[in-house]
Amino acid sequence: MKKKLIYLFTLFAAISACSDEFTEQPAIGALSDAAVQNEDGVELLLIGAYSTLDGIRNNLSGNGFAASGDNWWFDVIADDAHKGSTDGDQADLFEMEVYNWTTGNPYVLGKWSSIFAGVNRANAVISLISSIEDADLTGKLAEARFLRGHFNFELQRIYGNVPYISEENYANTEFNQPNPGPIWDQIEADFQFAMDNLPATQEQSGRPTSWAAQTYLGKVHLQQSDWAAAFDLLEDVINNGPYSLNAEFLDNFISSGENSSESVFAIQFTADTGQSFNGNIGGVLNFPNPGPFGSCCGFYQPSQDLVNAFQTDEDGLPLLDTFNAAGNDVANDYGIEDEDAFTPHTGPLDPRLDYTVGRRGIDYNGYGTFPGHSWIRATFADISGPYLPSKNVYQSGDTDNQGTGAWGQQHSGINYNIIRFADVLLMGAEAAVELNDLASALTWVNMVRNRAKSMSYVQNEAGDADAANYVIEPYTSFSDQAFARKAVRHERRLELGMEGHRLFDLRRWGNGVEVINEYIANESRTIENFGTKANTFEAKHDLLPIPLSAIDLSGGILEQNPGF
Repeated sequence: MKKKLIYLFTLFAAISACSDEFTEQPAIGALSDAAVQNEDGVELLLIGAYSTLDGIRNNLSGNGFAASGDNWWFDVIADDAHKGSTDGDQADLFEMEVYNWTTGNPYVLGKWSSIFAGVNRANAVISLISSIEDADLTGKLAEARFLRGHFNFELQRIYGNVPYISEENYANTEFNQPNPGPIWDQIEADFQFAMDNLPATQEQSGRPTSWAAQTYLGKVHLQQSDWAAAFDLLEDVINNGPYSLNAEFLDNFISSGENSSESVFAIQFTADTGQSFNGNIGGVLNFPNPGPFGSCCGFYQPSQDLVNAFQTDEDGLPLLDTFNAAGNDVANDYGIEDEDAFTPHTGPLDPRLDYTVGRRGIDYNGYGTFPGHSWIRATFADISGPYLPSKNVYQSGDTDNQGTGAWGQQHSGINYNIIRFADVLLMGAEAAVELNDLASALTWVNMVRNRAKSMSYVQNEAGDADAANYVIEPYTSFSDQAFARKAVRHERRLELGMEGHRLFDLRRWGNGVEVINEYIANESRTIENFGTKANTFEAKHDLLPIPLSAIDLSGGILEQNPGF
């Protein structure tokens, strides 16, 4: 499906001769029920369902950037990133970052409406297939149910108490359903069906396989802390599935590494020489401004807290307990200009840091040495900090992924990996720890760390040495369950930082209140006014509120989450 521009509903339009029956003809440009009641029609609607993976569609409700399928702004309400740019730009997201949440915030509605658009499109396919006889469409049905499972999983882990819209509800236009609690059973049923009925391989990149469905089902069980079920599914994927780690960590974020052996399921973004509407439109704000190539808009800036997490000891192991201690921050240039003297951090660091975060004095994605504040849009009065995102920004020379928009924004073609194999290894390790299988956990964590050790490191400006003091080694052992749990959770942050996973990890672990409030205090050592602007993170923030407009439109059938 990648590299194709598909305009679904302009495939044919016929104008009938004038007659008394002209009002019975479908609108010009639309397809009649009869026209789509076949395998070709199923495929058209199915591609329409895939197209909502990025959250973008016509007639968006709420904030359009909130719809983004890569979940970038959920890192902003965790401890991995700041909104970026100036505090007043996208003020609604600023309110989300400082935990001043309201039920009418357009970001809350934007995500809700975009995910339900995906649910509806998946249900349209499922409903259509049920009306077609004499055709084996089991594979297409499995794809549609995989997609519905994905969209409902997103709803569940973001909002917690959500209505379930079945294909029967869709067919009967019964969308006004209550939200009495979790819908895990329905999500599991969709992924189980997909696992049982999808092929092991697909000819087209971007379509899920039975292995992808099994992995996702394991992820669903993991998010419920159903450790045994998650372990069994993920262990089988790890040991017998078709996946492996790329030799280079960077390959996950460049065009030549897309749909590789590490990619389990990804949103297929495409850039072109014009205003590519198949690019990552939901992420267009998240490029340096002005940065090395004069882009817009300076959002999605990594936190000092995240940068600190990449510190290691002299043996190459993480500082699990002390990385964020007072006086132990990685050196940063916050509050000073380019012309002011600055020496980058000299202590040992995990080499994944400089493929995740852009920082002063280090090469930035092949564009040369990051000079400092001149590449940052935010002022020192804003709470955005001194760092730039890296994974979502193309590397210099990766022109296949570079696409521009109308006002300087970047319609990136970098695929977003909803699940990649490193994530699978760490999900498996997490389940193993909770089952006290420390040997499996150690093996899988070390597979991730050994890739980081053996990969190519960012080089200095001369190209003849490492850009920083990179030191990383695998663990020799996990002494006990408590240590193993801490190591696995930290490894997820190092490997998957700035990939939209952090908030949902904290929700699963149930430690959001403690971690986020410590983050606010620690981050204020670097960005002093962050602590004065941020409110306390409370238990209610473990879920987004149900959008007020959704409750109003339901006539009160939908109930609000606790605390709002």
